[in-house]
Amino acid sequence: MSIVVWVDGSFVEPRERALSALDHGVTVGDGIFETCAVYGGQAFALTRHLRRLGRSAAGMGLPAPDEARIRDGVAQVLAAAGESAGRLRITVTGGFGPMGSGRDDGEETIVIAAGPASPGPTARSVRSPWVRNERSAVAGLKTTSYAENVVALADAVARGGDEAIFANTVGDLCEGTGANVLVEVGGELLTPPLSSGCLAGITRELLLEWAAEDGLPVREATLPFSVLDRVVPGPDGGASSGMGLALAGSVRNIQPVVSLDGVAVRAGELSLAARELFDRRRRERMDP
Repeated sequence: MSIVVWVDGSFVEPRERALSALDHGVTVGDGIFETCAVYGGQAFALTRHLRRLGRSAAGMGLPAPDEARIRDGVAQVLAAAGESAGRLRITVTGGFGPMGSGRDDGEETIVIAAGPASPGPTARSVRSPWVRNERSAVAGLKTTSYAENVVALADAVARGGDEAIFANTVGDLCEGTGANVLVEVGGELLTPPLSSGCLAGITRELLLEWAAEDGLPVREATLPFSVLDRVVPGPDGGASSGMGLALAGSVRNIQPVVSLDGVAVRAGELSLAARELFDRRRRERMDP
């Protein structure tokens, strides 16, 4: 299928020039966004995504997004895209502004797009040489200022991966470029707390809730970045000797990691159980 794009109430062609050259989302990355998985022509967990969009706007000092207008745009885009769509992106920028970092009182720009998605069941990760700043002004916000993610992901791909994993500035495990991280430690599946600087991922949030309800041992915990050393195979060289590692994201859902820094690692039992739990529970309600 082709990508369907809607900008401020009108459909445009994917390569059509539809934003002002001085839109603040273009000039300085002054914007926020959400990505939802799409199943059967419907956006998954849309209410939670819109709630987080509002939190990102508040953290950026942007006006609260017009939720009714966004929902109308989402409905139009998904209707046009049909049931083959797998991914929906909602972007809200500060609108027309100056060429520098200062803002005008411009009206927000809303862009909604839907297109295909085909995430694999597993992931290949690398440890990034760069770090997340957990004290950044935009830590934990989903902003369009994504340049460091682009650079880190390109580095990961060049090294045979499909996701990079960051430490933060104090050496704790943080997140990926577009995913939260889960590590199997001592019979539990642990994910860094939001204080690490990681994004409050919707998939992460739902997994924590559903795991608590179903009795799967998943919780937040501060972990040193060096915990990833224990994921790689032990001295016997067997992939089964390391701990399990998984990624959580809105299109990937739960993906066990099967390669770290080019070394095969095992898909842990808890990671596989978390993937099964999430796949089962997300089918029960489209907007949990």
